[in-house]
Amino acid sequence: MDDSSIFIVGANGQLGTALRAQYPGAQFADINELDITSEESVANFDWSGITTVLNAAAFTNVDGAETPEGRVAAWKVNATAVGYLVKACQAHNMTLVHISSDYVFDGTAEVHLETEDFSPLNVYGDSKAAGDLLVQQLDSYYILRTTWVIGEGKNFVRTMLGLAEKGISPTVVSDQIGRLTFTDELVRAIDHLLSSNAATGTYNVTNDGPLESWAQITRRIFSLAGHDELTVTDTSTEEYFAGKENIAPRPLGSNMSLSKIHETGFTSNDWTTALEQYVKKELA
Repeated sequence: MDDSSIFIVGANGQLGTALRAQYPGAQFADINELDITSEESVANFDWSGITTVLNAAAFTNVDGAETPEGRVAAWKVNATAVGYLVKACQAHNMTLVHISSDYVFDGTAEVHLETEDFSPLNVYGDSKAAGDLLVQQLDSYYILRTTWVIGEGKNFVRTMLGLAEKGISPTVVSDQIGRLTFTDELVRAIDHLLSSNAATGTYNVTNDGPLESWAQITRRIFSLAGHDELTVTDTSTEEYFAGKENIAPRPLGSNMSLSKIHETGFTSNDWTTALEQYVKKELA
């Protein structure tokens, strides 16, 4: 695929940064050139020569979305702006690759399939589900539904490494279960789907490997960083957020079936190996 025919939306975020490394010839724009929350800006943008739009932009502050201002911002970026991009893709015959979330589900299913009905628990999940529905109106799209993303930028692994460095033994939730997804895994999946001309539609994409809680993952991070002397105390999500304001309810089960993308010939990397490499790089 010709990199120059790819346009990256949200090019400066965790995933956008990884996509730019994968597609160095790809096009992107700053907000002065393209404001995706403005219908006029998207409609008037010069899309000539673009065949594929990679939408890595999102409002991801889950608790922030529960505030009056955050609710507006989440819907503006995760739904309204997606609608504008969908219109542009329809008008210019472009394929849209859109990143979604396990938060479109309530987390009660033992395994989440791509065909599961939406059941979001919070404003962020509502806005992401709305974005998915808009993207699904296109003839040519890929929705990648992912969980617990780790890349370049502020993230859970870096936060825990920071605590380890200060010698802090934290209390971490142990009833949310899932897998980490590293941005390079998402990039590999996107590149695979596009380069193999896989059937368009929705795909679950996370790293493979064991299902673990945030508390278990924290123990791994501390061990990899050489801080086995620190302890991690388990707590429930309810107990952890008790008494705090504007806290979004969270899905507890984030086991995403990877069967569909594996059937296209894609092999998922184990998150435990990816975590080991990531921590090693962070400590170097």
